[in-house]
Amino acid sequence: MYVERYGSGLAAVLGLHGWSGDHRTFEPLVPYLPPMVTLYAPDLPGCGQSPPPGEWTLAGVLAPLADLARKLPAPLTLLGNCSGAILALCLALRLPESSLARLVLIDPFAYWPWYFRVFASRAIGAYAYWLSFGNPIGRRLLNLALAAKRNRQTDLTAGFRFASQRTALAYLRMLEEIRDLSEFARLRVPVQILHGERTFGAVRASLRSFQALWPAATVQEIAGAGHLPLKEAPQAVAASIFAELR
Repeated sequence: MYVERYGSGLAAVLGLHGWSGDHRTFEPLVPYLPPMVTLYAPDLPGCGQSPPPGEWTLAGVLAPLADLARKLPAPLTLLGNCSGAILALCLALRLPESSLARLVLIDPFAYWPWYFRVFASRAIGAYAYWLSFGNPIGRRLLNLALAAKRNRQTDLTAGFRFASQRTALAYLRMLEEIRDLSEFARLRVPVQILHGERTFGAVRASLRSFQALWPAATVQEIAGAGHLPLKEAPQAVAASIFAELR
């Protein structure tokens, strides 16, 4: 599995990118890394420069991530962006609690909105994906339709220019394995949730579900950002994530 390393500090942060992303998702944070932090950003299995998993199941994807996490300095901060936040939660359940410092979730979904379920459909998912994300005209129209959920300079569909359709659909179908969030309630590490001021309604609804799981979780709105706070407000995100490490 390909892993990009940023920084050389003793405090380790493992960043898991979301759907259509790769390790470059976390590059906007690099100018704001405190000297005591090292950020490890892998390409998830099947994404970027990483080979696909042995099997397209949640266990198959999490196995190499758990191997990587166990090799990193503890206590480890797990940082997940978008669907990577759900993978971070699943990974946390597979690691010793004593090895984790905290969980940081950026614009996470607690459930799949109807439009994700369409793409995950075995019957029409591939066709729906091609119409929206799999061709330049579809991406342009979709990005225009989502103008209220992004800054003017941000392209919400940019990552799909390079993403494999097979991989993108495999991740959606794999994440459908998670039917019940209640298993995450047993996590006893600090949880921090960041979300864009103009993010999707599904993310806002998800915040209530997450807060019900962890009443002590801290939730922060990133002013001016849409669904991509890492790209649109990296300095504010970094200030929030790394505040206690400065």
